[in-house]
Amino acid sequence: MSAITTHVLDTALGEPAGGVPVLLERLPEDAAPYVVGRGITDEDGRLRDLLPPGALKAGLYRLTFDTGAYLAAQELEYFFPQVSVVFRVDDVHRQYHVPLLLSPYGYATYRGS
Repeated sequence: MSAITTHVLDTALGEPAGGVPVLLERLPEDAAPYVVGRGITDEDGRLRDLLPPGALKAGLYRLTFDTGAYLAAQELEYFFPQVSVVFRVDDVHRQYHVPLLLSPYGYATYRGS
């Protein structure tokens, strides 16, 4: 399993949000952001393989969820076409789980376990 994982829950439907495209970028202080992983959430709304083993480095990261693609596929009107979450990694030996709770007009996130 990747050192950074995510899980998207569709709170309007009360179900996992499968099929959400996700991009993971590293945000170095002295250089431009660059992509370190990408994927699509599975049927359970999870993405477990964003980073190859041993690739985690300390610093800032950004997860970008293509919520518009997911919500449009559900034929729903929505307000947020994209959600970006920036977080900091201090300990490269820990697991970082960043869930997204999503509805057509709002979202929430937190540091999971």
